[in-house]
Amino acid sequence: MKLFRQTLPAQLAVDKFIKRFTGSSFRFLHSSPDGFVEVHSPENEVVIALGSNVGDRVHNFNEALQMMKKSGISITRHGCLYETAPAYVTDQPHFLNSAVRAITKLGPHELLGVLKKIEKEMGRTKGIRYGPRPIDLDILFYGKFRVNSDVLTVPHERIWERPFVMAPLIDLLGSDVESDTVARWHSLSIHSGGLFESWEKLGGEGLVGRDGMKRVLPVGKTLWDWCERTSVMGVVNLTPDSFSDGGKFQSVDAAVSQVQSLISEGADIVDFGPQSTRPMADRISTQEELDRLIPVLEAVVKMPEMTGKLISVDTFYSEVASEAISKGAHMVNDVSGGQLDANMNKVVADLGVPYVVMHMRGDLTTMQNCENLEYDDVCKQVACGLYSRIADAEMSGVPAWRIITDPGLGFSKNTKHNLELLMGLPKIRAELARKSLAISHAPMLIGPSRKRFLGEICNRPSATDRDPATVASVTAGVLGGANIVRVHNVQDNVDAAKLCDAMLKCQS
Repeated sequence: MKLFRQTLPAQLAVDKFIKRFTGSSFRFLHSSPDGFVEVHSPENEVVIALGSNVGDRVHNFNEALQMMKKSGISITRHGCLYETAPAYVTDQPHFLNSAVRAITKLGPHELLGVLKKIEKEMGRTKGIRYGPRPIDLDILFYGKFRVNSDVLTVPHERIWERPFVMAPLIDLLGSDVESDTVARWHSLSIHSGGLFESWEKLGGEGLVGRDGMKRVLPVGKTLWDWCERTSVMGVVNLTPDSFSDGGKFQSVDAAVSQVQSLISEGADIVDFGPQSTRPMADRISTQEELDRLIPVLEAVVKMPEMTGKLISVDTFYSEVASEAISKGAHMVNDVSGGQLDANMNKVVADLGVPYVVMHMRGDLTTMQNCENLEYDDVCKQVACGLYSRIADAEMSGVPAWRIITDPGLGFSKNTKHNLELLMGLPKIRAELARKSLAISHAPMLIGPSRKRFLGEICNRPSATDRDPATVASVTAGVLGGANIVRVHNVQDNVDAAKLCDAMLKCQS
C-alpha cells in the first residue's frame, strides 16, 4: 500500500508554510574577532540520525538513546527502524538506520560534542570514511536554523542523496505540518516542495522493501520484516470465563496441547490470555494472572516446536508483562494501551520488546456503555485515540519501531463501528499519518475472531459457530492492510491470509 502517495494532498499545507520562510536568511552563527559565537534560545527541537553495523546493532541503538537522554537530549519521537545495504563502501555488513526528534538546551556545537563523545565511548574509532561503526550519530536539523562552521553543517549536507537517512527523517513528520519548526525544516530542503518532494525524488515509499532497504521490528535477537507476509497469532485463553473457549486450557497439559495444535496449523505467534477481556468480565489480580500464566509459559518455552515462533502475553498489568518477558515471552499485548496501569509504558520501554497498543475506551466494565460508544467518525477517532496512547508510550521511551497498532474490534465498539473499522483500515493509517508517518507504517493487528458482532450479523449465538465469519473478516482486514491477525481457528485463517497475500502480490 503506497500510503505516502495517499497523503500527498498535505503538500498544500507544506507549500503554505514554506512560503513564510522563503527568502529567510536564518544564520545560527555570526562571526566575531575571536571566531564564531553561538546564538540560541533556551530549548530547540533537533533531529538526530542513528546508524550501526558493528556488533549487536539494536543494543547499540538502545545504549546510544539512553546516553543521549542522560546528556540533556529529551527524545520525543522515533522513526521506523530500517535495515539497509551499505552505501559508498559496500564491502561491509548491513546497517540499521533510524532517526529521532528531541528537545535540548545544548547549543549546536555542544550537541555535536556530546554525540561525538557517545560515539567514542561506544567504541567508534576514526577508521575509514563510511566504513563500519558501532554507532554513528549525525545532526540533521537544529531548531529553525542553518549552521555553517568548520566542523558542523546543518542541515546535514548529504541528507538529500541518502534514502537511508531520508526515510527515517520523513517518518518523524506528519502529513500535516504541525509547527513553524517543522515548516522551517521543509523550507531548508533543496527542493521547492519541501522534504516530501525530496523523498519522492529519491524514490519515496517505493524504495522500501527493495533495493536493500526494509523496515524491521526487533524481536529478541531477530529482525522481523512484517511486510513479507501476514502473520497469524493463535489465541490460548488460560481463563475459566473467556467468551469463546473459557475453561478449556486452564491446566498446563491442556494449554501445551493447544499450543502444539496451533503451531501445527501454522501459527506464527501464540498469545496467552490469563484474564478474560470480554465486556463486563470480573477483573482479577496481578497474582491471579501470574498463577495462571507462568506455569504454562515455563512449559511452552521448552517445546522444540516453538523454535522460530513468538510468544505474546495479553495483559494490562506491567508486573505480569515484566515477569512474562523474563520467563521467555517476546511481546506485550495490552488491550488498554497503557491506560489501566500507569507503569506499563515505562516497564515496556525498559523491557525493550514489541508492544501492541490497542484502542479501547474505559475499562472492561464500562467500555460498552453509551458514552464510550459515541463516535462521529469512528475511524478518525480511533486513530486519534491510538495516536494519543502511542505518543505517551514514546515519551516514556518506547520507540516507534517497537509499536504494533490495534484498532480494537469489539472493544467500546458496536456492530456498525466494527464494520466501519474493518473496511476503514487504510483510513486509520492515513489519519495516523497526519500526526506521525512512522506510526502509520507500524504493523497493524486485528482481532475479529468469533466476536459478538459476527454472531449478530450471521445469527450465530455460539462463538464457536463464528469461524466462517471470522475468515471473511480476516480476509477483509488483510486486504485492507492488516499485518497480523489474532484468531482462535488458526488453520482456516492461515489459508485465508496466504490467499490474500498472493492477491496483494499480484497487484504490486
